[in-house]
Amino acid sequence: MALGSKFTFTRLSYHSGDWDTDQRMPSNLLNSLLEYTTIPIDPHEKVIPLSSDDIFTAPFCYLSGHKLVQFDTKEKANFKKYVQNGGFVFADDCNHDIDGLFAKSFEAQMTDIFGPHALKKIPNNHKIYHSFFSFDKGPPTTSFELNGWGDDLIHDYLKAIEINGRIGVLYSSKDYGCEWDYDFRNKRFLAEDNTKFGVNIIVYAMNS
Repeated sequence: MALGSKFTFTRLSYHSGDWDTDQRMPSNLLNSLLEYTTIPIDPHEKVIPLSSDDIFTAPFCYLSGHKLVQFDTKEKANFKKYVQNGGFVFADDCNHDIDGLFAKSFEAQMTDIFGPHALKKIPNNHKIYHSFFSFDKGPPTTSFELNGWGDDLIHDYLKAIEINGRIGVLYSSKDYGCEWDYDFRNKRFLAEDNTKFGVNIIVYAMNS
């Protein structure tokens, strides 16, 4: 992120599936950046089509959904170029289901774009878990996992595609988007602010 520029939460839209999920989540994470860090922020979420070259102006992008992910030729080309040129995509499965439609189709797209072994589990001591707050056990669990939502499993890992030693695509089956989809003013009712890991993701993306 260039000196003096503001962090913008950029959501990627794509032609297939349902990309417009968890609509309160971006404001919640932006509030957390304001609360915990000195990163200057743009308070408004920005939506950019994956097929648009405007994505190359965004150092951080979010992609999510419940349904089939089937990128067209332009979307695939832009995704690959964006990641290989230093961009960061946080992709989150809203189903919390490793056998669900979003998970299977998104992982198939990553195989098609980057190869069959590109998307790998990252170790729970990866520096993304210590980029701002410390998460010594790796990715924090979501309430959806604990409540048996989706595949009724607690995923003790995240996956990523690394480019030149840095994460270019961070992929979660834990449904963080839904976990953080509430009005930030209600955060005071939580025993522990569950958006802190979101801060880690953004800080890592901005500094790696």
